[in-house]
Amino acid sequence: MTNHAIIWPDALDQTGPDPLYVLRSTAAVMQFTRDVTIEPDAINAVADRLVARNVSPEWDATLHNPSWIVSGDIERLTMWVMVLDALNFCFWGQGSNPDIRWRVERDRTLLDGYVALVAALERGAREGERLDDPDRLAAMDRESIAHLLRPAPGQQEIPLLEERVRNIRELGRGLNALESDTPATELLRRANGSAIELIRDIVRLFPSFNDVVTWRRAETGLPGNEVRFYKRAQILVGDLSGALQGTPYGRFHDLGQLTAFADYKVPQVLHRLGILCYSNDLIARISRRERIPAGSAMEIEIRAATIWGCELLRQEMTRRGHVIAAHELDWLLWEQGQSLPKDALPYHLTPTIFY
Repeated sequence: MTNHAIIWPDALDQTGPDPLYVLRSTAAVMQFTRDVTIEPDAINAVADRLVARNVSPEWDATLHNPSWIVSGDIERLTMWVMVLDALNFCFWGQGSNPDIRWRVERDRTLLDGYVALVAALERGAREGERLDDPDRLAAMDRESIAHLLRPAPGQQEIPLLEERVRNIRELGRGLNALESDTPATELLRRANGSAIELIRDIVRLFPSFNDVVTWRRAETGLPGNEVRFYKRAQILVGDLSGALQGTPYGRFHDLGQLTAFADYKVPQVLHRLGILCYSNDLIARISRRERIPAGSAMEIEIRAATIWGCELLRQEMTRRGHVIAAHELDWLLWEQGQSLPKDALPYHLTPTIFY
């Protein structure tokens, strides 16, 4: 498969600044794809529909502003969001049936995925776990994390538990390295209102957020053939902007330079909308719920096409007078992904800490 319908240098010219090199590096991948392409006619059709509906994303404060944090406590709220996003990846079941998932009970209701993570952390906070203490985070062991994230009776353990233990400990160590009594707020202060500078600090202090892969299939002209996604680092900054809105720490002058967040659900939605086209081989693998290895050509293509499917859709909506940032469009599509019809192609399965 090739992307002959899209001239990538021209597409890049329409993006504006790309300081994190996410758009440029993923555009290089899109010139050589075999299994994933982007359909320009579908982008135009979807842009028309979204603009006609005058859609706009709504920030869900209930997930990021828990009631147990006193209003105005920037340090604790920032710590809460950082812990949440340090653990925000890969919730589908790792056994033979990926639909057998980790679930947490709240108010007699079984929750899974991201909302289950929120519920588990809120439960831990109510039980006295110090999620706002970097020393405690740095010292947490497997048993402590397993208890914090324990499932409802009879349900599966959360996947990739060992990786989550490493991420929490890494978060605590990285915050302690700032040598501040209020390290989370210090991290925001150092960014000086720049989302891009905050992301750079995040991937430096917390390597588990450094979402970078090597594209080995063909010469791209990229330094070291390095492709950047920075999904969790970018979503952390987006979440902080939402959680801290109305405060000086929630204002980022360059938030519009974020890209979409390349995960499982957004490419599933883009495929359903006809924007992403998959090869027969890839469709068969996803339909059979086969694992697609992290860093494989197929996986990199899906993620690169997700970035660009959203970016090109954003450009077309802007041309129609509906200005929307890529990360806002991502939120909108992710919400659509929560109610796809049963005949939609499943999302791809890649065991990874990056989404």
